[in-house]
Amino acid sequence: MGYRFSDLTAACQSDWRAYLEHDFVRALGTATLDEDAFRHYLQQDYLFLIHFARAYALAAYKSRTLADLRQAHEGLKAILDVELDLHVSYCREWGISEEKLQALPEARATLAYTRYVLDAGSRGDLLDLHVALAPCVVGYGEIANWLNEQPSTVRGNANPFDAWIAMYESDEFQSAMRAELEWLDARLAEASPARFEELCTVFRDATRLEIDFWQMGLDRSL
Repeated sequence: MGYRFSDLTAACQSDWRAYLEHDFVRALGTATLDEDAFRHYLQQDYLFLIHFARAYALAAYKSRTLADLRQAHEGLKAILDVELDLHVSYCREWGISEEKLQALPEARATLAYTRYVLDAGSRGDLLDLHVALAPCVVGYGEIANWLNEQPSTVRGNANPFDAWIAMYESDEFQSAMRAELEWLDARLAEASPARFEELCTVFRDATRLEIDFWQMGLDRSL
């Protein structure tokens, strides 16, 4: 029996839980997160999405099959034609103009994670790239599900961050997460033990950089 994505998270369990259950995430769920911290996160996440789009363009370049090429194209199209527009609109609701977004400096945590993903994909293959992106693609969906399991999570108008949770618990995002898990499971099943260890390193590093991204939001640091 081959490896699965769950084997990656099991191998990096302490980092994975620290990411999913970070203080930023907990405060977001309990509606106690400082709103300026959330605004800072939203602004940096806009910059992250731009590099996320670049990562899907790299995935297209790295694709060896028509199916993988189409998947990369759909991911790139979704970010450029849908997600970035939605993000800009959401930022506007938080008093952040598109002009301000376009003039933002990148925080060190944003630089570190996005460039790590692009580097992992450049020096590795398509699976390396997907594994580096997995903490975001899979993690955000799991975070929404984890928040909904917590009795302390506040939903509805009582939580100013409710729309963020709703975005990642949505059928559309959860479906995309499941499709990514299926893709990862199929490729990981073919990995040798030595290759799996390499991928564990990529996944662990990416997860730690995601932890730093949450902390950046919490600290409002650049």
